[in-house]
Amino acid sequence: MSLLRVSNLSMSFGGVKAVDDVSFDVNPGELLALIGPNGAGKSTCFNIVNGQLRPTRGSVTLDGHELVGMRPRDIWRRGVGRTFQVAATFNSMTVLENVQMALVSHEKRLYGLWKRAASHFEEEAIALLDQVGMATHAQRACSVLAYGDVKRVEMAVALANRPKLLLMDEPTAGMAPQERNDLMALTKRLAIERNIGVLFTEHSMDVVFASADRMIVLARGKLIAQGDADTIRNDANVQAVYFGTGKTFRPHATLSRDIPKGSHE
Repeated sequence: MSLLRVSNLSMSFGGVKAVDDVSFDVNPGELLALIGPNGAGKSTCFNIVNGQLRPTRGSVTLDGHELVGMRPRDIWRRGVGRTFQVAATFNSMTVLENVQMALVSHEKRLYGLWKRAASHFEEEAIALLDQVGMATHAQRACSVLAYGDVKRVEMAVALANRPKLLLMDEPTAGMAPQERNDLMALTKRLAIERNIGVLFTEHSMDVVFASADRMIVLARGKLIAQGDADTIRNDANVQAVYFGTGKTFRPHATLSRDIPKGSHE
């Protein structure tokens, strides 16, 4: 049984179909890349799965439980973690405190003062930081970290709710090549060790081809191709959508220069 099942998903804004009858699955331990040019519907799909948008039609199930209609916080508690294109951490807090806050929230505990809350879940937070290689930085403020390290802290925060599914929105945006490789290698390792399904969007094709187990390609709201690297690389529809010429793109090519970052879908 698939972990995440998206069935016949459609979303319209006025007369515009942002997502048009899209279906796909994500399996435990798998990295599935959701790619496509600007306006393809990637962000809309992501936000529907996360509960930020309610689809016009269709179903999204996690372990057989319907997510459509649930609030984002309830979807998070059910086991859907998320990282963002711009890392979402509290810069004024330490690395450790950021993870502790996520753990406190997941356990539904409320505290009047952060000084009291800071004494809770310290061991659990350190264990999560150790998994992402940041335990030695636990007492540093997030504001002084290199961006690649901030993304690792965000990963530890995303793991605080013991996710079954992790949504990653352009995880390597703004990162140097080695940082990209390291983060995606970490993601793959955690997905396998924790049996987490990962759905991610990414503009850099070298990252996609190096990291994804499978890919699905959207264009103008429709799913036009899905499969492994060779299937996608040789698909005529994908070639035409990305290049308009039928050229075959290579595994280590990057589309980051062809697709402006920070665009809205």
